[in-house]
Amino acid sequence: MTATTTTTAQMLPLRYITYECTDRIAYISLNRPEKRNALNDEVVTELKKAFDHAENDEECKVIILKAVGPVFCAGADLEYLQQLQKNTFQENLEDSTHLMQLFYQIYTLKKVVIAQVHGHAIAGGCGLATVCDFTYTVPGAKFGYTEVKIGFLPAIVKVFLLRKIGEARAKELLLTGDLISAERAREFGLVNAVVPEEELAQTVKDLAHKLCVQNSGQSMEVTKEMIARVQELPLKDALSYAAERNAFARATDDCQRGIQSFLDKQPLTW
Repeated sequence: MTATTTTTAQMLPLRYITYECTDRIAYISLNRPEKRNALNDEVVTELKKAFDHAENDEECKVIILKAVGPVFCAGADLEYLQQLQKNTFQENLEDSTHLMQLFYQIYTLKKVVIAQVHGHAIAGGCGLATVCDFTYTVPGAKFGYTEVKIGFLPAIVKVFLLRKIGEARAKELLLTGDLISAERAREFGLVNAVVPEEELAQTVKDLAHKLCVQNSGQSMEVTKEMIARVQELPLKDALSYAAERNAFARATDDCQRGIQSFLDKQPLTW
């Protein structure tokens, strides 16, 4: 297949999510605008399926997570929240684990994931933006973890948020439950950049394209894996692990090709 081929995941029984891959960029879109792309069990299941498909899609190198309608994701669906009140502890544990698995899947996915946040990202929706590798948004978007305002807990996302922005800022967001502006989110390190609404899609696409053609997919995969893992290890163990991965990388085809291109002073497109 050529680099300009468009593929869709028709083999996936998706109702609330769409999947498309063009020029090695996979687009996973929340497509439930009438419910502000709110999350429920089915939406989480479909997102897990879509990300699993993208990770194994040989035509895909970088993934963009975006949404249809004015809101990126408003968090949990109201009907879904009502159902949770009737669940047993075991049912709620299984449901909570379901969401945890999605966040962990995105955070540890072998391919880079860019969140294209064109509207408000609240509670679980802000969690989705948090676990992506890059997050780009527009000036009018609001971000926040509002769970404490309804007696709930931002339990799962805090594990990732602490890693991303640190304890002091995580406490401010999680304990107040307040929404913050896109610019404030950028200052906190929650998002990478705030760009005009009319430029968002092209800016994100340009970043994805740059990663596709300028970087080794294998190198990005291992680098992402290492970023997640070294934070769990004691210093000496982390350094030993890093040295091991460094040595392993030197023997890969990608590294040999990249070094030869550098020595030959020849441009390299991956």
